[in-house]
Amino acid sequence: MDVRKMYLKLAQFKPHFKLLPIKERGLCALGALLGLAISSWMSWWLLGGLNAWYIAPMGASSVLLFAVPSSPLAQPWNVVVGNALAALIGVLCAKYIPDTTIALSLAAACAIFVMMSTDSLHPPGGAVAMTAVLGGDAIHHLGFKFIFYPVFLNSVLLLMMAIVFNRLMGRQYPQKLHLNVRSTDPTPTQKVTIQPQDIQDVLDHQTELLDISQYQLEKIILEAQQHAQQREPHDYVCRDIMSKDVITLHENDEIEEALLKFKEMNLMSLPVVNEESHLVGTLALYEVVEWFKRIAEPRAPWEHLVKQIMNRKVVTVQATQPIEDLTPYFVEKSFNYIPIVEQQKLVGIISRADMIAALQQQVHILRN
Repeated sequence: MDVRKMYLKLAQFKPHFKLLPIKERGLCALGALLGLAISSWMSWWLLGGLNAWYIAPMGASSVLLFAVPSSPLAQPWNVVVGNALAALIGVLCAKYIPDTTIALSLAAACAIFVMMSTDSLHPPGGAVAMTAVLGGDAIHHLGFKFIFYPVFLNSVLLLMMAIVFNRLMGRQYPQKLHLNVRSTDPTPTQKVTIQPQDIQDVLDHQTELLDISQYQLEKIILEAQQHAQQREPHDYVCRDIMSKDVITLHENDEIEEALLKFKEMNLMSLPVVNEESHLVGTLALYEVVEWFKRIAEPRAPWEHLVKQIMNRKVVTVQATQPIEDLTPYFVEKSFNYIPIVEQQKLVGIISRADMIAALQQQVHILRN
């Protein structure tokens, strides 16, 4: 397995979050450090005689409060109410279910259901519920007091630290609703673009919980739409719509290897490059089929490399050319794709699907 295939397989398991600059990552860690240290000290000061004056799930809460404060799961209602309800469920399970395994499993499961039902889902709540079962004598001795201290007290103190720290860092926390304060109508921007109801209609058909608020989703879509609208249809050049991550063949590849790549990628033709990534030809699947027919003949020439059977006459265009220049190739000659080159190097391709998408966008804008 080559490195590219291995990377693509491993990438399936990554969350693909935006990687923040190291400064922002450091600030998130600093916030968690200060938040946990100060709230822990305050809990100890208020509950000095209590063995369980602080609980581990607050570490998980700090991840949300300081690293992703814009998450719906990190809002004050979720932190305080979610943890408190989870603590209540955990205490009930610890008191009335003698089997520890059943008690902790049921506590976490019921906590998830109740938090989701009250719109207070907070992932550390699952750990809070289990802590009530597995916390030992110090926790069990507290009984229902466990809900108020340390859980409620810890949650409120950590939340207060998060509000102060995030505000000092210039972050909006807690998140505010994006509403038209003058009337119940959408805001002026929403009236002419995407309205909250449009997003809500789509979200209503989702069966999975998204860790992003409707307002955040709307904001991202609107900003992306503004960027897209800055590109007028007649200004499209090849660079705007080309695919840069191009699947290629090397001229010294074995023909059998090329056939495997055609099969794996379900493609009919691929560009061929040399050691310097210069485009030197294309190879179509039908050319491989013709090669198979030839090798069955007794006097067939010895051919086993891609460069021996590829088509060296390739139509190419420059990245700065307008996309209108490509239309005759797709319409008149039925090309599947056209390579884009800069100084003889392959930098991308434009497929028939890319052209259709661009033309569809042009028609949409012209209609509006």
